[in-house]
Amino acid sequence: MRWRRAPAKVNLTLKVAGRRADGFHDLESLVAFADASDWLGFSPGPGFALAVEGPGASDTGPIEKNLVARAARALAGRAPGLRMGAFRLIKRLPAAAGLGGGSSDAAACLRALAEANGLPLSDDRVVAAAAETGADVPVCLSACARMMAGVGERLGAPLRLPRLHAVLVNPRLALSTRDVFHALGLERGFRRGAEDDAPSVGEAGPSITVESLASGGNDLEAAAQQVLPVVGAILDRLKRLPDARVARMSGSGATCFALFDAPEPARTAHAALAAEHPGWWIATTTLR
Repeated sequence: MRWRRAPAKVNLTLKVAGRRADGFHDLESLVAFADASDWLGFSPGPGFALAVEGPGASDTGPIEKNLVARAARALAGRAPGLRMGAFRLIKRLPAAAGLGGGSSDAAACLRALAEANGLPLSDDRVVAAAAETGADVPVCLSACARMMAGVGERLGAPLRLPRLHAVLVNPRLALSTRDVFHALGLERGFRRGAEDDAPSVGEAGPSITVESLASGGNDLEAAAQQVLPVVGAILDRLKRLPDARVARMSGSGATCFALFDAPEPARTAHAALAAEHPGWWIATTTLR
């Protein structure tokens, strides 16, 4: 069985440009990926099978609804005769956490199936299967820093980030993306800015620095705090960490992160937070 990482996705910035007539929200986000990850093993074979284990296995729900299974079905429906196999998912990332864990698992599945069947990741069938499976799956296919926009269908070119050391914190409480967007309260057809000002996936400024990241934000933070007030408490604590350059929520939460210039203050912060809140999920990682 060959193993593949399914890294956590971290939204370093997130803007909500508006809400479309179909109810979906247009977003613009600078996305990076962490060392913290799930792991997906794959052995090619005649049929599909999936086993889920690890500390987060109980939060993943029925096998048939798992995003790994959905991704496999989506690709098989577009590629008759697709060679399948047995998957083993080690679930370490928290669920419903704003880290795209399920989407990254699905992307790892598509990478495995594409390789087993001689398909490039740029194959239209692979790309379409990713988009059908979930909004975050396309950006997770390559798992590199880039801008994403719309509902995840528009991706910018890979970007080079400065070396970012981070502490990720989740209170082990699931936060529904649907509930957060409901709390945001945008009416259908609402847009920030000009009517034809669609979210862009161009360069995120002339260069990406910690200073430029600090000037950004996450438009969903206030709504997430309405639904789950502990998000605000986590952000307040992260902002008070020594040497923290940026403290922000990822995606629709509840995971928040602090950025540091060096690994040692990140490790020190991890130790302090773990002592204060032994029930929280905390990870020290680098982002790329």
